[in-house]
Order: sequence, then C-alpha cells, then structure tokens
Amino acid sequence: MLRLTPAIGLLLALSLGVTGCSRYQLGTGAKPAFGSLSVEPVVNRTALPQAEAVFSARLREAFIRDGRVPTVSSGGAATLTVALTDFRREVAAVREGDTGLARKFNLTLTASATLRDNGSGRILWDRRSFTVTREAFTDGGQLQSEYQALPLIAEALAQRVALAALDTW
Repeated sequence: MLRLTPAIGLLLALSLGVTGCSRYQLGTGAKPAFGSLSVEPVVNRTALPQAEAVFSARLREAFIRDGRVPTVSSGGAATLTVALTDFRREVAAVREGDTGLARKFNLTLTASATLRDNGSGRILWDRRSFTVTREAFTDGGQLQSEYQALPLIAEALAQRVALAALDTW
C-alpha cells in the first residue's frame, strides 16, 4: 500500500488545482461580429432634459469597460445608433400623512437601438427596444431625486445596450 506524506499530498493537490484552472478565462468568451464600433450621438425623444449627454457618456463607458471592441468616432466596422424614446414616472408609494403626495416613484427609461455592419451594409438588429426601471424616493424633493437617479438609470440602460451589441446573438 502506498503511503503519502502530507507534503506529497499537498503538492499533488496544488498541481491538480493549477491544471484545473489553467484554461479559465474571465468574461463571456464571445467574440463580437465586428472589430470596432462607431457609436453615433444619442437622440433624446423624451421630455427628460439633458438625458442624451448623460446616456452617451454612460454608453461609451460601458463599451470601454467591457474592452472587447474599441470604440471609434467614425469609420468603425459597425455603427450603433441609439434613441431615448420614452421616460415614465409612476407612483409606487404615497406619503403616510398625505396619500395625495407620492413618496416613491418608479422611473422607467426606454431606448431604441440599431446596430449595422458597415462592411456588408447589413442591419444586425433594427430598433431593438431596451427598458430599465429604477426607484426614486422623494424625501429630498422630486426634482432632486430624479436628478440623482438619472445617472443610475442611464448606466443600467447603457450596460444592457452594450451587452446586447457585444454578445453573440
């Protein structure tokens, strides 16, 4: 019968652990169908002022953070066009002392996006809809709470658009 000393057992466990993780890779592993992406300026068709600037910044940050495809100002292998199409606020909770006043709103932002392969001219997806909802508490005032929630909503929406563009479909 073969006896293993604790040192040999530890060495064996370490070698198995290292070889088991040698092929591990961070991220999705999916290769996008294009090598570079041009993101057109975002169009705002909502009544939410200055949303296109906040969303444009968050969208570019989402692609940069992912790192699978470089974003270029023009002439990319693919072009992404995004329009903010709808912004809604719905009362989610009312104030305890006055049920006519809202305490919490659900804020919903919707975007429509088109992704086009510039090499073939083929549209990969057309006017695909993306929607994100976040809560905003009005304890500090409704205007202030919406102002603070806008970057969070824009970031979540931008992340959805970026993942849809870069993942295999």
